Formats: sequence, C-alpha cells, structure tokens
Amino acid sequence: MTTINLGNNGPLVSKLGLGCMRMSSVWGSPAKDENEGIATIRMALDNGVNFLNTGDFYGSGHNELLVGKAIKGRRDDAFLSVKFGAIIYGGRFIGLDLRPLSIKNFIDYSLVRLGVEIIDLYQPCRLDNSVPVEDVIGTVADLIKEGKVRYLGVSEINAEQLRKAHSVYPVTALEIGYSLADREIERDLLPTAKELGIGVVSFANTAEGLLTGELTAPLAAGDYRHHFSRFQGENLVRNLAKVEVLKAMAKEKGYTPAQLAIAWVNAQGDDIMTLVSMSRRSRLPENIQALGITFTSEEMQTLNTHFAPGEIAGGTYLHR
Repeated sequence: MTTINLGNNGPLVSKLGLGCMRMSSVWGSPAKDENEGIATIRMALDNGVNFLNTGDFYGSGHNELLVGKAIKGRRDDAFLSVKFGAIIYGGRFIGLDLRPLSIKNFIDYSLVRLGVEIIDLYQPCRLDNSVPVEDVIGTVADLIKEGKVRYLGVSEINAEQLRKAHSVYPVTALEIGYSLADREIERDLLPTAKELGIGVVSFANTAEGLLTGELTAPLAAGDYRHHFSRFQGENLVRNLAKVEVLKAMAKEKGYTPAQLAIAWVNAQGDDIMTLVSMSRRSRLPENIQALGITFTSEEMQTLNTHFAPGEIAGGTYLHR
C-alpha cells in the first residue's frame, strides 16, 4: 500500500482510506452485518489501509462501537479520523451543534465507544454561522493540547472558511467530496489547501454511485438519491449518457467504471487521499487495485474534457 504524508507536516497514512459509514444504518438504510463490517476493517488493516474514517453520528454511535471492536488489540495499526457536530434524530439530519461544551462532550463519548485514549484526526463535519469558527477550531486545539486529539481536520467547507480555520490552528486535513462528476473545488478550494500545505481526503469518488456504471433510470422507489436533482428525471438520463464514455474506457482497459473513477481521483496528486466507503470484504481488492491504474495523456484528456466542470446536470449532497 502506497503511503503519503497528510499535508506538509502531517502523519504518514495510506493513500487509500476506508470509509466506515456504510457499515452502520445511516439515513434510514437497513441494518448491516456487523461481523462483515468488522472483518472488512481488519482485512483493510492487514493490507496496509490504516486510515479509518467514522463519525460520532453514524448510526447514532454504532459505527464508532463497530470500529472500536475491529481495532481492539490493533490500535497502532489504525489511524482514526472522526467527525462530530451533526445532530441526527429519527434517521434524519436536523442540525449542527458546534458549541465548545458540546464538542467536549462529544469527544469523551467517542473515546469510550472507540475504546481508545486519543483520536488521531478530529474534525467538525461542517461549519456554519451558529458558532464562531474561532470557538469551534479553538476547542479542538484545546483537546490537542490536552492529549485527546493528535491532529485537526475540517470537512465540507469553502476556501474562505479553510483559511480562517487554519489561521486559528494549523489544519492537517480537509475532507471533501471530489470526483469526475464534482470538480467545483478545483477552482479555489484545492489550490487553497495546496497553498496552505493541507492534505485532502477525498470522498464520494463515484459521485454517490453515478460513476459506477451500474445505475439505470429511473431509480428504484425509496432510493435516497431521489432527493438530489442529479438523479431526477431528464437529469439522470443525461448524466447516465455521459457515463457511457467512462464505461467504454473501463471495458477497454479491463477494469470497472468505479475503479477508473477512483483511479482518476488518485491521479490528481500525492497530496490527495482517496477515501472509499465499503461494508464488504469483497470490495477491498478491487479498490486497492484501482490505485495502481494509470492513464495515458490521451485518456486523461478525454476524461477531463468529457467530465469538465458543469457537464453533469443537477446537484447532489455536496451542494445541499
């Protein structure tokens, strides 16, 4: 497994990260096989994937408990990235709580559920105007000084917020959605992160499944993606037509469209980690293999032109 430094002065982590969210029931999804989730995490660790991403609100704490079981006796093999701040009730997102007192409460619960004494990367899941950035970031900085956190991360913020957060305390990593279908961050957020020496943890590499080549229109009733305009009506029909180019290239190269989507993100720089969500061991080999895929200059030009910013119709979670 290739390793990279997370940011200019950050820790050494695997180039592929494991997103653990889908191992729990989230956004109303059915319960998953916990034993399979634990086995997936352990298999990832066995293969050198040390970056594990979770959130205290994934499955109302279930995800952290699951991760804690998986890393028991293997703490030194795992780099734990934890998000906080989202308030979920009845399977629905109802707001953020970024007050300093709440953050101090959140982390103690996370430490107990994970069964660890320190969290490697701790980050607000988003920032809004409810609490000054200085107070949110300053609280995490205090937790670092107390020895409960090693590094500060941020998630789903804009370039201005990133600069402000970094001015309060050095940010090690930015977690953000990035894919062939979502390239808006190339305009200012990615350059800002690079300028400041902040590592990028890229999730949603297949754009909520759009780039897997497995979707058909219309989506099944009850599919959570019905909420996003990208997957509605003519938008979905148009977007699936765009994906045909990726499918054709994947077939020619002998890979899956999803592998090519991950490989494209991986190819965007040594400062970018591909964070891939998995809940089954069977997915791990193909996702690891994706990191070894290379593109010719002509192939890269085809992808960058065909999936230029704005070419995919409609918005997603990333624009909510």
